[in-house]
Order: sequence, then C-alpha cells, then structure tokens
Amino acid sequence: MEIPNTWSPLLVSAVRDAVLYQERLLESETLQDRADYEEHLVQLSQFLEYVKAEYKKIEGEAGIPLDKLL
Repeated sequence: MEIPNTWSPLLVSAVRDAVLYQERLLESETLQDRADYEEHLVQLSQFLEYVKAEYKKIEGEAGIPLDKLL
C-alpha cells in the first residue's frame, strides 16, 4: 500500500490520537476485558513508531515537520 505524501500527516496524527484515546480508555473504571484493550494499545503504539519512522523518510515532501504533528 502506498500512502500519498499529502495524506501522511493525517495518518501520523490519526494513529497518535488513537494511542491517546486508548490510553485514556484504560483509565476507565467501567472497562471490561482490560487485557484486550492493553494489547490493542501495544499494537497501536508499535504502529505509531513504524508510521513515524516512515514519515521521517518523506518529511520534507510532506511539508510538515514530525515534531509539529506530535
């Protein structure tokens, strides 16, 4: 799959937002099946690191520095 460079900033921020959402969700006292959400957070965190590394390769073409997205 190839993501257009113009969409890359959106991908980085969307995955980052998903990680933040899952972190906050784990703070909920009403959450059931906590282990499933913890595993999902681990996978999302790993995916975010991958996306960030890939973004760094095209950061100049995308036009927005990675640190501004995070």
